[in-house]
Amino acid sequence: MPLEMLWLLLPVAAASGWFAARRHADSRHSRRTENLSPQYFEGLNYLLNEQQDKAIEVFVKMAEVDSETIETHLALGNLFRRRGEVDRAIRIHYNLIARTTLSIEQRTHALLELGQDYMRAGLLDRAEELFKELIELDAHSLKALQLLSIVFETEKDWKNAILTARQIEAKTGGQKNDVIAHYFCEMADEAREACDFDTAKRYITNALSIDRDCVRASILEGEIERGMGNCHKALQAFERVERQDPGYLDEVIIPMYECYRDQNGLDKTLERIAQIHQRHGGLKTTLLLTDLIRERRGNSQAISFISGWLDKQPSLKGALKFIEIELEGDDTNRKKGLSVINNVLRKILETYPLYKCHHCGFSGHKMHWQCPSCKIWNGIRPVQGLET
Repeated sequence: MPLEMLWLLLPVAAASGWFAARRHADSRHSRRTENLSPQYFEGLNYLLNEQQDKAIEVFVKMAEVDSETIETHLALGNLFRRRGEVDRAIRIHYNLIARTTLSIEQRTHALLELGQDYMRAGLLDRAEELFKELIELDAHSLKALQLLSIVFETEKDWKNAILTARQIEAKTGGQKNDVIAHYFCEMADEAREACDFDTAKRYITNALSIDRDCVRASILEGEIERGMGNCHKALQAFERVERQDPGYLDEVIIPMYECYRDQNGLDKTLERIAQIHQRHGGLKTTLLLTDLIRERRGNSQAISFISGWLDKQPSLKGALKFIEIELEGDDTNRKKGLSVINNVLRKILETYPLYKCHHCGFSGHKMHWQCPSCKIWNGIRPVQGLET
């Protein structure tokens, strides 16, 4: 961390020294090193000795606010914010915008920085006001819109988040339909929590109308229909997931199984799950099918099925399922050994994540449609393979 801070501060030190030298110069030759301000070398000495706080104090005192040192103050404020010293960053940037000598560009730049200070401090209403002001002035408007979008997401103000996303599209010419679909899903989730299922389904329809591959909308729809006892409609929604993104099929395979079972009985359900597994053999689907085979056809066929799958798709949970079935055998000595292995594997699996963000690497045991770390939508996916 100290080395990183050193590199961040060196440009500030250099800029401050250059300005100090320029202000005291009587000729071109006076800008040479021997005529630099003594405070400049004092600040550099603090930097080289990893005394960043003292260095910052020196440079702040050197850099009086004028048209030539405005960038130095902006850089210092930005640095304070990065270090988590938000109060100091706010004081510097607020002091800048209060000065009448700034150009329009300098003032709007300071407004943008102050808005980010407020965001970091959790003062979202103040940040929102500043970003809206910049958008009205058409100054740094794209950056202000992007930051305003984060504010609305944090406040769970999904309707304004949608409007802001559309404004960003107009500015960039890009598409944000996948993100907007998630905003509609957020509103659908809130309506479902309030037991307003008609409103929830309307938001889901909106989500699918702008992004037909929105897996989350299909899962939500299936859960709502299943909760209302509409198994046929629930299955239509869940089966849509396979077409949208088979990687999420394991997220709905259990409710699909329950709907199939309620409608068709166990034998036909086994056939349907087997067909799905043949197309997309996810881990949860494999474990479910193993249990169905064991229930309907016996342990021997279940062992044969899971061992054949493990040869192709090594998996700790798959190995656990194999051991679980083997433990039902009669060999006491064999059961003791398998029981030990079973307990070890279970403890190992407790430390493994079930979901992982392909963008930043965040991992956990709970599904998040927006990554808690990098805030990317659709970044987190179920983990498949040896680690599970």
